[in-house]
Amino acid sequence: MTTFDFSPGAQVPLTDVGQQTAPTQMLSSAAYRDGSMEELTKLSEGTSQSAGRFSLLEPNLGEAFCRAVQVRMLGGGRKPVIQSFGVDPAAVVRHCLAASRIRRNRDIRLTIVMAVFGLLFLPGTLVWVGAFQLKRTLSRTASRFSSLNSLVIVVVAAAAVLFAVRPPASGLPGLYLRLVLLAPVAGWFVARRLCTATAVELRKRWTAVLDGADAGPSVPEAVPSGPNDTRAERMREELEKLGQEQNSNVVFYRGRDGILGMGSRWGGWVMDEELRPAPGHTDINQFRSWDVVKAIHGALRDLPRGPLHSGGFPRPSVRHWIVVPVNEGAGAVSRPSGPEVDGYSIRDFEVQRICNEQQFDAGSRHYVGVQFVLWEGQFVLTLMCTVTTLHRSLRVEVTGYTLGPVAPSLAGKPSPRTKTVPKSVKFWETKKVTLPLVTTEEVVRLAIRAPLIWIPSLLEWLGGKLTLPEPFGLRHSWVEPPWTHRFMADDALRAAAPVIRAVHAATLKVLEDNNVDVEPFRNRAGSLGGAVQGAAPGKVDHYDAR
Repeated sequence: MTTFDFSPGAQVPLTDVGQQTAPTQMLSSAAYRDGSMEELTKLSEGTSQSAGRFSLLEPNLGEAFCRAVQVRMLGGGRKPVIQSFGVDPAAVVRHCLAASRIRRNRDIRLTIVMAVFGLLFLPGTLVWVGAFQLKRTLSRTASRFSSLNSLVIVVVAAAAVLFAVRPPASGLPGLYLRLVLLAPVAGWFVARRLCTATAVELRKRWTAVLDGADAGPSVPEAVPSGPNDTRAERMREELEKLGQEQNSNVVFYRGRDGILGMGSRWGGWVMDEELRPAPGHTDINQFRSWDVVKAIHGALRDLPRGPLHSGGFPRPSVRHWIVVPVNEGAGAVSRPSGPEVDGYSIRDFEVQRICNEQQFDAGSRHYVGVQFVLWEGQFVLTLMCTVTTLHRSLRVEVTGYTLGPVAPSLAGKPSPRTKTVPKSVKFWETKKVTLPLVTTEEVVRLAIRAPLIWIPSLLEWLGGKLTLPEPFGLRHSWVEPPWTHRFMADDALRAAAPVIRAVHAATLKVLEDNNVDVEPFRNRAGSLGGAVQGAAPGKVDHYDAR
């Protein structure tokens, strides 16, 4: 028997994402944008546009983004989603749902307009739609016929006037022929008002999201109205599942791509020495890797504390991670399952077991990581530490990962549509004129798409869709390299030295407490402390071996 959860948590969207403001706003604004899908596909290699059968039915950027994100993040039977560090993915999904609701309300009204002015005068509607489709096709060609695209509409308009003045029949058929090409034009005027009003509202939301003035979208679709509201309950559960995936302690290492969601590995520093008794002792005390890791975890949490009253480190996120290897180029990942998994996270006892026992051969590996979300979420710096004991050797390795800013083109605000034309008198000079917010062709596109919104699969087959990169994560799919930004690069390089020194100090303390000769480790730590001062980013996972 299915139980109904009346918990209020899903009914009040949480929008306070701390330092994750900027990329969340930028990605959320994509839900309200107009423009071509090409603006989005060129930002990521894995993002592609699936062509439809009729170009007049293809979605714009906002429509395609909302549909793709909703299906990928909330669809039934969806594949696992990669964590979006520095982004609140639930907020982005809620904005997609809110934008889709605005467009759906418009499309309901447009469907009524199409039924009155289009379906009743279907022959004339088909003629006009065919003319606009031919005009769009000709405008996209590189041949000499592209200049004839406007002539098609002129011909149909002339035919409409001719039929209205001198219909080829009399009586009731003649009256119908008078209206068959004019009624769709009247419907276009009504549809234009609806489309313009919705475009203005979407652009206001677009601007408000980027300005941070939007308090967060309401999502009534995810608030069950009663025990029988299974659709809303299912969406509520999917949003809750998305939050669990975001908080998972399992990440995936995909070859030269580094850790998915954290970025590529740019640097690594290793302290590896023999475990031997300290002078005056015959043997060392038994300890486990977890003992060293716990000490390192405590040292990393104390990074914001320093002897000087300066800005220093902001409060970082320090977590134990289970890193699962996947093949380079893998198009999907699989999250662990079983009694040692709680939701999408590995339980603490299993984390300790992996840390102590799973250090060689097949299987996942344990890391303790410190993560800084900087530049209002635009820059994610992660330093991961793993401790390995093999035979008489103790190896402490620190590796750095960076995730750059979201593509800056997503930060653009809406601007009025303008066109440069010559002046009427001083024709050798030009001026800018403001064009209508919604073009004639856009009104036609929205009007003929509206009745098909109830069958989204058919609409995608006819007009095309946006295909997202896999494995998909809202953040790592749309980022740019951080090393072109001078200060971001400096932050990454500066953070390495204090983190490494904190890790080494915690390790030496544990070794001293267990009668281990720390002099070799101290010498190695000193040499690494000097080497890290000249640290430079590199492609650590691009090995020369062939």
